[in-house]
Amino acid sequence: QVQLVESGGGLVQPGGSLRLSCAVSGSRFSSYVMDWSRQAPGKQRELVARITSSSSTNYPDSVKGRFTISRDNAKNTVYLQMNSLKPEDTAVYYCTAHWLGNDYWGQGTQVTVSS
Repeated sequence: QVQLVESGGGLVQPGGSLRLSCAVSGSRFSSYVMDWSRQAPGKQRELVARITSSSSTNYPDSVKGRFTISRDNAKNTVYLQMNSLKPEDTAVYYCTAHWLGNDYWGQGTQVTVSS
């Protein structure tokens, strides 16, 4: 079973930065497609970043230029660097691993952007 543990969330002022981390168990991490998604209260979950096994990345327009996803296969960890944060970025952020038709989720980490 693949386990994912997110960390790095917290309270930050508008315009600030945070880096989220997601540690992934198992020996096949380098083969996984990894996502970061978020869900705000009363809203649907939104994909905010994807990185493939070959480190190709993809972002929606809402975060493009502000968020950067990366991976360190030696550490079995995926990161989400978030800059120029806005109040509308407030949400629970989740890490997901995709492999051979299976999806594995972390427990989420809260990000609150407020002055």
